[in-house]
Amino acid sequence: MKRFMLLCAVLLALFWGAGAQAQTPERPTSQEAAMEQLQKLTRFYRYLHGLYVEAVDMSPLVEEAIRAMLLELDPHSAYLDREAMEAEKVSMEGQFSGIGIEFRVVMDTIRVQHVLGGGAAERAGLRAGDRILRIDTLAAVGLKQHEVPKYLRGDQGSKVELEVMRPMYGDLLLFTLVRDRVPLHTVSAAYRLDDGTGYIKIDRFGRTTSQEVEAALEALGHVERLILDLQGNPGGLLQQAIRVGEQFLPAGSLIVSTEGRAVAEQTHGASHRGLYRKGELVLLVDEQSASAAEIVAGAVQDWDRGLIVGRPTFGKGLVQRQIGLGDGSAVRITIARYHTPSGRVIQRPYAPGEREAYYAAHLKRRLSGGVDTLPDSLPRYRTLRLGREVVGGGGIRPDVVIEADTSGYSPYYGELIRRNLLNDFVLSHVDRNRAELLARYPAYDQFNPTHEESESLFEALKSHAAEQGLVYTPEAERSREWINLQLRVALATALYGSQVRIRAWNDARGNRALNRARELLAARELPAELSFFRDK
Repeated sequence: MKRFMLLCAVLLALFWGAGAQAQTPERPTSQEAAMEQLQKLTRFYRYLHGLYVEAVDMSPLVEEAIRAMLLELDPHSAYLDREAMEAEKVSMEGQFSGIGIEFRVVMDTIRVQHVLGGGAAERAGLRAGDRILRIDTLAAVGLKQHEVPKYLRGDQGSKVELEVMRPMYGDLLLFTLVRDRVPLHTVSAAYRLDDGTGYIKIDRFGRTTSQEVEAALEALGHVERLILDLQGNPGGLLQQAIRVGEQFLPAGSLIVSTEGRAVAEQTHGASHRGLYRKGELVLLVDEQSASAAEIVAGAVQDWDRGLIVGRPTFGKGLVQRQIGLGDGSAVRITIARYHTPSGRVIQRPYAPGEREAYYAAHLKRRLSGGVDTLPDSLPRYRTLRLGREVVGGGGIRPDVVIEADTSGYSPYYGELIRRNLLNDFVLSHVDRNRAELLARYPAYDQFNPTHEESESLFEALKSHAAEQGLVYTPEAERSREWINLQLRVALATALYGSQVRIRAWNDARGNRALNRARELLAARELPAELSFFRDK
Protein backbone atom coordinates (compact mmCIF):
# COMPACT_ATOMS: atom_id res chain seq x y z
CA MET A 1 0.00 0.00 0.00
CA LYS A 2 2.84 2.36 0.83
CA ARG A 3 4.45 1.78 -2.56
CA PHE A 4 1.08 2.21 -4.25
CA MET A 5 0.44 5.57 -2.58
CA LEU A 6 3.93 6.74 -3.63
CA LEU A 7 3.13 5.68 -7.19
CA CYS A 8 -0.12 7.65 -7.06
CA ALA A 9 1.74 10.76 -5.92
CA VAL A 10 4.20 10.44 -8.80
CA LEU A 11 1.38 9.84 -11.31
CA LEU A 12 -0.31 12.99 -10.05
CA ALA A 13 2.90 14.91 -10.66
CA LEU A 14 2.98 13.49 -14.18
CA PHE A 15 -0.59 14.63 -14.82
CA TRP A 16 0.27 18.15 -13.63
CA GLY A 17 3.42 18.18 -15.80
CA ALA A 18 1.47 16.99 -18.85
CA GLY A 19 -1.10 19.69 -18.30
CA ALA A 20 1.56 22.38 -18.60
CA GLN A 21 2.15 21.51 -22.24
CA ALA A 22 -1.18 20.05 -23.35
CA GLN A 23 -3.47 22.85 -22.20
CA THR A 24 -3.95 26.36 -23.51
CA PRO A 25 -3.81 29.40 -21.24
CA GLU A 26 -7.56 29.96 -21.78
CA ARG A 27 -8.54 26.59 -20.26
CA PRO A 28 -5.94 25.50 -17.67
CA THR A 29 -6.20 22.10 -16.01
CA SER A 30 -7.41 22.58 -12.45
CA GLN A 31 -6.07 20.67 -9.49
CA GLU A 32 -9.55 19.24 -8.95
CA ALA A 33 -9.69 17.84 -12.50
CA ALA A 34 -6.26 16.30 -12.08
CA MET A 35 -7.37 14.67 -8.81
CA GLU A 36 -10.41 13.22 -10.56
CA GLN A 37 -8.16 11.59 -13.16
CA LEU A 38 -5.90 10.22 -10.44
CA GLN A 39 -8.89 8.73 -8.63
CA LYS A 40 -10.02 7.15 -11.89
CA LEU A 41 -6.62 5.56 -12.32
CA THR A 42 -6.50 4.26 -8.74
CA ARG A 43 -9.98 2.72 -9.10
CA PHE A 44 -8.88 0.92 -12.23
CA TYR A 45 -5.74 -0.34 -10.50
CA ARG A 46 -7.73 -1.58 -7.49
CA TYR A 47 -10.40 -3.35 -9.57
CA LEU A 48 -7.88 -4.97 -11.90
CA HIS A 49 -5.82 -6.22 -8.99
CA GLY A 50 -8.83 -7.42 -6.99
CA LEU A 51 -11.27 -8.75 -9.58
CA TYR A 52 -9.39 -10.00 -12.61
CA VAL A 53 -10.01 -13.69 -13.37
CA GLU A 54 -6.37 -14.62 -12.79
CA ALA A 55 -3.71 -13.30 -10.45
CA VAL A 56 -1.92 -10.38 -12.12
CA ASP A 57 1.70 -9.35 -11.59
CA MET A 58 1.11 -5.60 -11.37
CA SER A 59 4.76 -4.53 -11.48
CA PRO A 60 5.34 -4.82 -15.25
CA LEU A 61 1.91 -3.31 -15.93
CA VAL A 62 2.67 -0.29 -13.77
CA GLU A 63 6.08 0.15 -15.42
CA GLU A 64 4.50 0.00 -18.87
CA ALA A 65 1.82 2.50 -17.82
CA ILE A 66 4.47 4.97 -16.66
CA ARG A 67 6.46 4.52 -19.88
CA ALA A 68 3.32 4.95 -21.99
CA MET A 69 2.41 8.23 -20.29
CA LEU A 70 5.91 9.59 -20.68
CA LEU A 71 5.84 8.75 -24.39
CA GLU A 72 3.02 11.25 -24.80
CA LEU A 73 5.15 14.11 -23.46
CA ASP A 74 8.53 15.44 -24.60
CA PRO A 75 11.29 13.19 -25.99
CA HIS A 76 13.52 13.46 -22.90
CA SER A 77 11.19 12.62 -20.00
CA ALA A 78 12.01 9.01 -19.16
CA TYR A 79 11.53 6.07 -16.83
CA LEU A 80 14.58 4.23 -15.48
CA ASP A 81 14.18 0.81 -13.92
CA ARG A 82 16.38 -0.36 -11.06
CA GLU A 83 19.11 -1.75 -13.32
CA ALA A 84 19.23 1.41 -15.41
CA MET A 85 19.46 3.54 -12.27
CA GLU A 86 22.37 1.50 -10.95
CA ALA A 87 24.24 1.89 -14.25
CA GLU A 88 23.46 5.62 -14.31
CA LYS A 89 24.73 6.03 -10.76
CA VAL A 90 28.04 4.43 -11.70
CA SER A 91 28.35 6.69 -14.75
CA MET A 92 27.56 9.92 -12.87
CA GLU A 93 29.37 9.16 -9.62
CA GLY A 94 32.61 8.58 -11.48
CA GLN A 95 33.64 5.39 -9.73
CA PHE A 96 32.60 1.84 -8.92
CA SER A 97 34.02 -1.07 -6.97
CA GLY A 98 35.75 -3.72 -9.05
CA ILE A 99 39.08 -5.32 -9.92
CA GLY A 100 40.50 -2.70 -12.30
CA ILE A 101 40.77 -4.21 -15.77
CA GLU A 102 39.69 -3.40 -19.31
CA PHE A 103 38.48 -6.50 -21.12
CA ARG A 104 36.91 -7.74 -24.31
CA VAL A 105 34.96 -10.96 -24.96
CA VAL A 106 36.57 -12.58 -28.00
CA MET A 107 35.48 -16.02 -29.28
CA ASP A 108 33.35 -16.49 -26.11
CA THR A 109 36.33 -15.86 -23.81
CA ILE A 110 37.09 -12.83 -21.60
CA ARG A 111 40.46 -11.40 -22.60
CA VAL A 112 42.17 -8.83 -20.41
CA GLN A 113 43.07 -5.88 -22.63
CA HIS A 114 44.65 -3.62 -20.03
CA VAL A 115 45.32 -3.69 -16.30
CA LEU A 116 44.64 -0.37 -14.61
CA GLY A 117 47.46 1.02 -12.53
CA GLY A 118 46.94 0.84 -8.77
CA GLY A 119 43.95 -1.49 -9.02
CA ALA A 120 43.31 -4.88 -7.45
CA ALA A 121 44.19 -6.73 -10.66
CA GLU A 122 47.60 -5.08 -10.90
CA ARG A 123 48.37 -5.82 -7.26
CA ALA A 124 47.41 -9.48 -7.76
CA GLY A 125 49.56 -9.85 -10.89
CA LEU A 126 47.03 -10.09 -13.74
CA ARG A 127 48.44 -9.18 -17.15
CA ALA A 128 47.13 -8.00 -20.49
CA GLY A 129 46.37 -11.05 -22.62
CA ASP A 130 45.19 -13.24 -19.73
CA ARG A 131 41.97 -15.23 -20.34
CA ILE A 132 39.42 -15.39 -17.52
CA LEU A 133 37.83 -18.85 -17.51
CA ARG A 134 36.03 -18.82 -14.15
CA ILE A 135 34.70 -16.12 -11.82
CA ASP A 136 34.17 -17.63 -8.35
CA THR A 137 32.07 -20.74 -9.13
CA LEU A 138 30.73 -19.44 -12.45
CA ALA A 139 32.16 -20.74 -15.71
CA ALA A 140 32.97 -17.49 -17.53
CA VAL A 141 33.38 -18.90 -21.04
CA GLY A 142 30.33 -17.95 -23.06
CA LEU A 143 29.42 -14.80 -21.14
CA LYS A 144 28.38 -11.81 -23.24
CA GLN A 145 30.30 -8.53 -23.06
CA HIS A 146 27.51 -6.77 -21.16
CA GLU A 147 27.14 -9.60 -18.65
CA VAL A 148 30.71 -9.63 -17.35
CA PRO A 149 30.71 -6.44 -15.19
CA LYS A 150 28.01 -7.66 -12.81
CA TYR A 151 30.24 -10.61 -11.86
CA LEU A 152 33.52 -8.70 -11.61
CA ARG A 153 32.07 -5.74 -9.72
CA GLY A 154 30.92 -5.90 -6.12
CA ASP A 155 31.14 -4.25 -2.73
CA GLN A 156 34.43 -2.62 -1.84
CA GLY A 157 36.50 -5.05 0.22
CA SER A 158 34.70 -8.16 -1.07
CA LYS A 159 36.75 -10.96 -2.61
CA VAL A 160 36.49 -12.58 -6.02
CA GLU A 161 38.36 -15.66 -7.20
CA LEU A 162 39.45 -15.93 -10.83
CA GLU A 163 40.75 -18.89 -12.79
CA VAL A 164 42.95 -17.53 -15.55
CA MET A 165 44.77 -19.04 -18.53
CA ARG A 166 47.97 -17.27 -19.53
CA PRO A 167 48.54 -18.10 -23.25
CA MET A 168 52.33 -17.81 -23.39
CA TYR A 169 52.67 -20.44 -20.66
CA GLY A 170 49.49 -22.46 -21.15
CA ASP A 171 49.09 -22.66 -17.37
CA LEU A 172 45.90 -22.26 -15.34
CA LEU A 173 46.43 -19.68 -12.60
CA LEU A 174 44.25 -18.91 -9.59
CA PHE A 175 43.92 -15.33 -8.33
CA THR A 176 42.07 -14.06 -5.28
CA LEU A 177 41.40 -10.33 -5.61
CA VAL A 178 39.93 -7.85 -3.15
CA ARG A 179 37.63 -5.42 -4.95
CA ASP A 180 38.48 -1.75 -4.60
CA ARG A 181 37.34 1.59 -5.96
CA VAL A 182 37.92 2.01 -9.69
CA PRO A 183 37.66 5.60 -10.96
CA LEU A 184 35.69 6.35 -14.13
CA HIS A 185 37.35 9.39 -15.63
CA THR A 186 35.24 11.79 -17.68
CA VAL A 187 38.30 13.53 -19.14
CA SER A 188 39.73 10.89 -21.47
CA ALA A 189 42.70 12.89 -22.77
CA ALA A 190 44.66 15.97 -21.74
CA TYR A 191 48.06 16.72 -23.26
CA ARG A 192 50.04 19.28 -25.26
CA LEU A 193 49.67 19.17 -29.01
CA ASP A 194 52.77 21.37 -29.25
CA ASP A 195 54.68 23.74 -26.98
CA GLY A 196 51.93 26.36 -26.85
CA THR A 197 48.73 24.36 -27.50
CA GLY A 198 46.82 22.25 -24.99
CA TYR A 199 44.09 19.72 -25.71
CA ILE A 200 41.39 18.40 -23.35
CA LYS A 201 38.75 15.83 -24.27
CA ILE A 202 35.62 15.58 -22.05
CA ASP A 203 33.51 12.46 -22.65
CA ARG A 204 30.58 13.40 -20.36
CA PHE A 205 29.75 15.61 -17.39
CA GLY A 206 29.82 13.53 -14.20
CA ARG A 207 30.40 14.49 -10.57
CA THR A 208 34.18 14.70 -10.96
CA THR A 209 34.38 16.49 -14.33
CA SER A 210 35.15 19.99 -13.10
CA GLN A 211 37.86 18.63 -10.79
CA GLU A 212 39.35 16.64 -13.69
CA VAL A 213 39.30 19.67 -16.00
CA GLU A 214 40.94 21.84 -13.34
CA ALA A 215 43.61 19.19 -12.77
CA ALA A 216 44.18 18.93 -16.53
CA LEU A 217 44.59 22.71 -16.87
CA GLU A 218 47.06 22.77 -14.00
CA ALA A 219 49.02 19.85 -15.49
CA LEU A 220 49.18 21.54 -18.90
CA GLY A 221 50.68 24.62 -17.32
CA HIS A 222 50.82 27.87 -19.25
CA VAL A 223 49.51 27.43 -22.79
CA GLU A 224 48.66 30.18 -25.25
CA ARG A 225 46.05 28.10 -27.05
CA LEU A 226 43.56 25.51 -25.81
CA ILE A 227 41.29 23.11 -27.70
CA LEU A 228 38.39 21.70 -25.66
CA ASP A 229 36.90 18.65 -27.39
CA LEU A 230 33.18 18.08 -26.66
CA GLN A 231 32.48 15.91 -29.71
CA GLY A 232 30.25 12.96 -28.83
CA ASN A 233 29.65 14.33 -25.32
CA PRO A 234 26.01 13.51 -24.38
CA GLY A 235 25.97 15.92 -21.43
CA GLY A 236 25.29 15.12 -17.79
CA LEU A 237 25.13 17.21 -14.66
CA LEU A 238 24.17 20.90 -14.93
CA GLN A 239 26.37 22.04 -12.05
CA GLN A 240 29.40 20.43 -13.66
CA ALA A 241 28.72 22.27 -16.92
CA ILE A 242 28.58 25.54 -14.98
CA ARG A 243 31.84 24.81 -13.15
CA VAL A 244 33.61 23.87 -16.37
CA GLY A 245 32.31 27.04 -18.04
CA GLU A 246 33.71 29.06 -15.13
CA GLN A 247 37.23 28.07 -16.14
CA PHE A 248 36.98 30.15 -19.32
CA LEU A 249 34.69 33.10 -18.46
CA PRO A 250 35.10 36.13 -16.18
CA ALA A 251 33.54 35.94 -12.72
CA GLY A 252 29.93 37.08 -12.84
CA SER A 253 29.37 36.05 -16.46
CA LEU A 254 26.01 34.39 -17.05
CA ILE A 255 26.48 30.80 -18.20
CA VAL A 256 22.91 29.47 -18.48
CA SER A 257 19.38 30.25 -17.33
CA THR A 258 16.33 28.01 -16.93
CA GLU A 259 12.60 28.76 -17.11
CA GLY A 260 9.57 26.51 -16.57
CA ARG A 261 5.88 26.61 -15.70
CA ALA A 262 6.01 25.32 -12.14
CA VAL A 263 9.57 26.24 -11.12
CA ALA A 264 11.14 29.64 -10.57
CA GLU A 265 13.40 31.04 -13.25
CA GLN A 266 17.03 30.55 -12.33
CA THR A 267 20.26 32.04 -13.59
CA HIS A 268 23.68 30.45 -13.19
CA GLY A 269 26.87 32.45 -13.55
CA ALA A 270 30.60 32.08 -13.12
CA SER A 271 31.25 32.46 -9.40
CA HIS A 272 35.04 32.61 -9.31
CA ARG A 273 38.11 33.29 -11.41
CA GLY A 274 38.86 30.44 -13.82
CA LEU A 275 42.24 28.98 -14.75
CA TYR A 276 42.05 29.78 -18.46
CA ARG A 277 40.40 33.13 -19.10
CA LYS A 278 42.65 34.88 -21.63
CA GLY A 279 44.30 32.46 -24.04
CA GLU A 280 42.93 31.49 -27.45
CA LEU A 281 40.12 28.95 -27.07
CA VAL A 282 38.51 26.56 -29.56
CA LEU A 283 35.62 24.19 -28.73
CA LEU A 284 34.94 21.13 -30.91
CA VAL A 285 31.32 19.92 -31.16
CA ASP A 286 29.22 17.64 -33.34
CA GLU A 287 25.67 16.33 -33.63
CA GLN A 288 26.20 14.06 -30.59
CA SER A 289 27.21 16.96 -28.31
CA ALA A 290 24.17 17.56 -26.10
CA SER A 291 22.78 19.12 -22.94
CA ALA A 292 25.65 20.12 -20.61
CA ALA A 293 28.08 20.17 -23.56
CA GLU A 294 25.76 22.61 -25.34
CA ILE A 295 25.55 24.80 -22.24
CA VAL A 296 29.35 25.23 -22.22
CA ALA A 297 29.54 25.78 -25.98
CA GLY A 298 26.63 28.26 -25.93
CA ALA A 299 28.16 30.32 -23.15
CA VAL A 300 31.56 30.46 -24.83
CA GLN A 301 29.97 31.50 -28.12
CA ASP A 302 27.59 34.07 -26.65
CA TRP A 303 30.40 35.81 -24.76
CA ASP A 304 32.66 35.77 -27.86
CA ARG A 305 35.19 33.93 -25.73
CA GLY A 306 36.19 31.23 -28.21
CA LEU A 307 35.66 29.68 -31.60
CA ILE A 308 33.18 26.81 -32.05
CA VAL A 309 34.30 24.31 -34.71
CA GLY A 310 32.51 21.21 -35.96
CA ARG A 311 28.86 20.41 -36.71
CA PRO A 312 25.57 21.67 -35.20
CA THR A 313 24.93 20.10 -31.81
CA PHE A 314 22.06 17.78 -30.85
CA GLY A 315 19.72 20.43 -29.44
CA LYS A 316 18.82 18.94 -26.05
CA GLY A 317 17.81 21.86 -23.84
CA LEU A 318 15.17 20.46 -21.48
CA VAL A 319 15.75 20.24 -17.72
CA GLN A 320 14.70 16.99 -16.04
CA ARG A 321 14.02 16.45 -12.36
CA GLN A 322 14.69 12.91 -11.18
CA ILE A 323 12.11 11.45 -8.77
CA GLY A 324 12.76 8.13 -7.04
CA LEU A 325 9.86 5.67 -6.92
CA GLY A 326 10.88 3.80 -3.80
CA ASP A 327 11.99 0.52 -5.39
CA GLY A 328 15.25 1.68 -6.94
CA SER A 329 13.56 2.95 -10.10
CA ALA A 330 12.94 6.60 -10.98
CA VAL A 331 11.26 8.94 -13.43
CA ARG A 332 12.85 11.98 -15.02
CA ILE A 333 10.24 14.63 -15.67
CA THR A 334 10.96 17.71 -17.75
CA ILE A 335 10.38 20.83 -15.64
CA ALA A 336 12.15 23.65 -17.51
CA ARG A 337 14.13 24.75 -20.58
CA TYR A 338 17.73 25.92 -20.87
CA HIS A 339 18.63 29.29 -22.40
CA THR A 340 22.10 30.46 -23.41
CA PRO A 341 23.32 33.85 -22.07
CA SER A 342 21.98 35.67 -25.15
CA GLY A 343 18.55 34.10 -24.61
CA ARG A 344 18.73 31.35 -27.23
CA VAL A 345 16.67 28.20 -26.64
CA ILE A 346 18.95 25.15 -26.82
CA GLN A 347 16.13 22.62 -27.30
CA ARG A 348 15.30 21.87 -30.93
CA PRO A 349 11.61 21.71 -31.88
CA TYR A 350 9.55 18.60 -31.13
CA ALA A 351 5.91 17.52 -31.17
CA PRO A 352 4.60 15.98 -27.92
CA GLY A 353 4.19 12.22 -28.33
CA GLU A 354 6.26 12.13 -31.54
CA ARG A 355 9.41 10.68 -30.01
CA GLU A 356 10.27 8.41 -32.93
CA ALA A 357 10.02 11.26 -35.43
CA TYR A 358 12.23 13.41 -33.19
CA TYR A 359 15.06 10.89 -33.12
CA ALA A 360 14.54 9.92 -36.77
CA ALA A 361 15.14 13.55 -37.74
CA HIS A 362 18.40 13.53 -35.81
CA LEU A 363 19.47 10.26 -37.45
CA LYS A 364 18.71 11.72 -40.87
CA ARG A 365 20.93 14.70 -40.08
CA ARG A 366 23.76 12.39 -39.00
CA LEU A 367 23.50 10.31 -42.17
CA SER A 368 23.52 13.44 -44.32
CA GLY A 369 26.81 14.66 -42.86
CA GLY A 370 25.55 16.34 -39.70
CA VAL A 371 24.83 19.72 -41.33
CA ASP A 372 21.39 21.03 -42.26
CA THR A 373 20.27 24.16 -44.09
CA LEU A 374 19.18 27.01 -41.85
CA PRO A 375 15.61 28.12 -42.53
CA ASP A 376 15.07 31.89 -42.61
CA SER A 377 12.41 31.52 -39.91
CA LEU A 378 14.91 30.61 -37.18
CA PRO A 379 15.33 33.39 -34.59
CA ARG A 380 18.55 35.40 -34.66
CA TYR A 381 20.35 36.72 -31.59
CA ARG A 382 23.39 38.89 -30.90
CA THR A 383 26.44 37.84 -28.93
CA LEU A 384 27.00 39.81 -25.76
CA ARG A 385 30.44 41.32 -26.31
CA LEU A 386 30.77 41.95 -30.05
CA GLY A 387 27.18 41.72 -31.23
CA ARG A 388 27.80 38.93 -33.76
CA GLU A 389 24.70 37.22 -35.13
CA VAL A 390 24.05 33.71 -33.82
CA VAL A 391 21.11 31.42 -34.52
CA GLY A 392 18.55 30.07 -32.06
CA GLY A 393 15.96 27.40 -32.62
CA GLY A 394 17.82 24.40 -31.27
CA GLY A 395 21.40 23.41 -30.60
CA ILE A 396 24.59 25.41 -31.09
CA ARG A 397 25.65 26.26 -34.65
CA PRO A 398 29.46 26.29 -35.03
CA ASP A 399 31.35 29.36 -36.20
CA VAL A 400 33.30 27.03 -38.52
CA VAL A 401 31.39 24.07 -39.94
CA ILE A 402 33.17 20.77 -40.70
CA GLU A 403 30.93 18.37 -42.59
CA ALA A 404 31.22 14.68 -41.75
CA ASP A 405 33.48 12.74 -44.10
CA THR A 406 31.64 9.78 -45.63
CA SER A 407 33.95 9.27 -48.61
CA GLY A 408 35.71 6.25 -47.13
CA TYR A 409 32.62 4.27 -46.19
CA SER A 410 31.87 0.98 -47.90
CA PRO A 411 29.67 -2.01 -46.97
CA TYR A 412 32.87 -3.96 -46.27
CA TYR A 413 34.04 -1.33 -43.76
CA GLY A 414 30.62 -1.27 -42.09
CA GLU A 415 30.59 -5.04 -41.63
CA LEU A 416 34.19 -5.04 -40.40
CA ILE A 417 33.30 -2.61 -37.61
CA ARG A 418 29.79 -3.86 -36.76
CA ARG A 419 30.94 -7.46 -36.41
CA ASN A 420 33.96 -6.33 -34.37
CA LEU A 421 36.27 -8.25 -36.70
CA LEU A 422 38.93 -5.55 -36.69
CA ASN A 423 39.20 -5.32 -32.89
CA ASP A 424 39.12 -9.10 -32.47
CA PHE A 425 41.91 -9.45 -35.03
CA VAL A 426 44.07 -6.81 -33.33
CA LEU A 427 43.61 -8.39 -29.89
CA SER A 428 44.65 -11.79 -31.22
CA HIS A 429 47.61 -10.25 -33.04
CA VAL A 430 48.78 -8.49 -29.87
CA ASP A 431 48.27 -11.67 -27.83
CA ARG A 432 50.67 -13.53 -30.13
CA ASN A 433 53.23 -10.75 -30.52
CA ARG A 434 52.98 -8.60 -27.37
CA ALA A 435 56.55 -9.12 -26.17
CA GLU A 436 58.00 -8.37 -29.61
CA LEU A 437 55.79 -5.31 -30.12
CA LEU A 438 56.59 -3.84 -26.71
CA ALA A 439 60.30 -4.46 -27.24
CA ARG A 440 60.03 -2.45 -30.46
CA TYR A 441 57.70 0.22 -29.05
CA PRO A 442 58.12 0.20 -25.24
CA ALA A 443 55.91 3.29 -24.73
CA TYR A 444 53.32 5.14 -26.76
CA ASP A 445 55.74 7.99 -27.47
CA GLN A 446 57.86 5.50 -29.44
CA PHE A 447 54.87 3.95 -31.25
CA ASN A 448 55.48 4.52 -34.97
CA PRO A 449 54.81 1.47 -37.20
CA THR A 450 56.46 1.59 -40.60
CA HIS A 451 54.49 1.58 -43.84
CA GLU A 452 55.57 -2.03 -44.45
CA GLU A 453 54.34 -3.11 -41.01
CA SER A 454 51.00 -1.36 -41.56
CA GLU A 455 50.55 -2.99 -44.97
CA SER A 456 51.38 -6.40 -43.53
CA LEU A 457 48.82 -5.90 -40.77
CA PHE A 458 46.23 -4.75 -43.31
CA GLU A 459 46.71 -7.89 -45.43
CA ALA A 460 46.51 -10.12 -42.35
CA LEU A 461 43.23 -8.43 -41.37
CA LYS A 462 41.80 -9.08 -44.85
CA SER A 463 42.66 -12.78 -44.49
CA HIS A 464 41.10 -12.92 -41.01
CA ALA A 465 37.90 -11.26 -42.25
CA ALA A 466 37.73 -13.63 -45.25
CA GLU A 467 37.92 -16.59 -42.87
CA GLN A 468 34.85 -15.13 -41.15
CA GLY A 469 32.99 -14.83 -44.46
CA LEU A 470 33.73 -11.18 -45.23
CA VAL A 471 35.56 -10.94 -48.55
CA TYR A 472 37.46 -7.84 -49.63
CA THR A 473 35.96 -6.39 -52.81
CA PRO A 474 37.14 -3.71 -55.28
CA GLU A 475 34.52 -1.40 -53.76
CA ALA A 476 36.17 -1.83 -50.35
CA GLU A 477 39.38 -0.26 -51.64
CA ARG A 478 38.00 3.21 -50.96
CA SER A 479 37.95 2.28 -47.26
CA ARG A 480 41.66 1.38 -47.13
CA GLU A 481 42.68 4.64 -45.46
CA TRP A 482 39.89 4.38 -42.88
CA ILE A 483 40.73 0.76 -42.10
CA ASN A 484 44.44 1.55 -41.68
CA LEU A 485 43.51 4.41 -39.35
CA GLN A 486 41.33 2.11 -37.24
CA LEU A 487 44.05 -0.55 -37.20
CA ARG A 488 46.64 1.91 -35.91
CA VAL A 489 44.37 3.17 -33.13
CA ALA A 490 43.25 -0.34 -32.12
CA LEU A 491 46.86 -1.56 -32.02
CA ALA A 492 47.98 1.34 -29.81
CA THR A 493 44.99 0.83 -27.50
CA ALA A 494 45.63 -2.91 -27.19
CA LEU A 495 49.28 -2.27 -26.31
CA TYR A 496 49.01 0.71 -23.95
CA GLY A 497 45.39 0.82 -22.73
CA SER A 498 42.34 2.97 -23.37
CA GLN A 499 44.03 6.09 -21.99
CA VAL A 500 45.93 6.47 -25.29
CA ARG A 501 42.97 5.83 -27.63
CA ILE A 502 41.98 9.49 -28.12
CA ARG A 503 45.58 10.62 -28.52
CA ALA A 504 46.25 7.85 -31.04
CA TRP A 505 43.19 8.90 -33.04
CA ASN A 506 44.30 12.54 -32.99
CA ASP A 507 47.91 11.72 -33.86
CA ALA A 508 46.71 9.68 -36.84
CA ARG A 509 44.84 12.79 -38.05
CA GLY A 510 41.49 11.05 -37.66
CA ASN A 511 39.90 14.00 -35.80
CA ARG A 512 38.93 16.29 -38.69
CA ALA A 513 37.55 19.04 -36.46
CA LEU A 514 40.78 19.07 -34.47
CA ASN A 515 42.82 19.22 -37.67
CA ARG A 516 40.85 22.28 -38.79
CA ALA A 517 41.12 23.91 -35.36
CA ARG A 518 44.90 23.57 -35.44
CA GLU A 519 44.98 25.16 -38.90
CA LEU A 520 42.91 28.09 -37.64
CA LEU A 521 45.09 28.56 -34.58
CA ALA A 522 48.23 28.48 -36.71
CA ALA A 523 46.89 30.97 -39.28
CA ARG A 524 48.51 34.39 -39.01
CA GLU A 525 45.64 36.05 -40.82
CA LEU A 526 42.02 35.02 -40.32
CA PRO A 527 38.82 36.09 -42.04
CA ALA A 528 37.39 39.12 -40.25
CA GLU A 529 34.40 37.17 -38.95
CA LEU A 530 36.71 34.67 -37.19
CA SER A 531 39.31 37.00 -35.77
CA PHE A 532 37.18 37.88 -32.75
CA PHE A 533 38.50 35.00 -30.66
CA ARG A 534 41.98 36.52 -30.71
CA ASP A 535 40.71 40.00 -29.88
CA LYS A 536 40.44 39.82 -26.11
